[in-house]
Amino acid sequence: MSTRTFRITVRGVFDGLSAEQRAELAARAAEHDVLHAEFTPEGQMTYDIAARTAFTFRFQDTGEAEEDILLSEIRAEDAAKAWLASRGYGHRNLRTSSQDLSQAPLAKRQRRAGL
Repeated sequence: MSTRTFRITVRGVFDGLSAEQRAELAARAAEHDVLHAEFTPEGQMTYDIAARTAFTFRFQDTGEAEEDILLSEIRAEDAAKAWLASRGYGHRNLRTSSQDLSQAPLAKRQRRAGL
């Protein structure tokens, strides 16, 4: 079997943040800017607290079978919840989506190159 790469996105909304928590998020906003977003094994969070209270975590994981993507989703959501909880950030409306890159359609340039 070959190794498959999964991209998992966990989205949600901050809930019940205190003024101190909002200030902390605002102070660290540059570290979590969407322009620097990437999928990583440990997960990367992006948000723009000045514009809205939504956030996104991006995770990359691997597996050997198509069914492994479900376990990857669970691990990603658990990791996002743990990150938020460790900082005392309330949240709601978590939604998780994923993509198996082995199933992603090739770009036009890749098709022409015969990749």
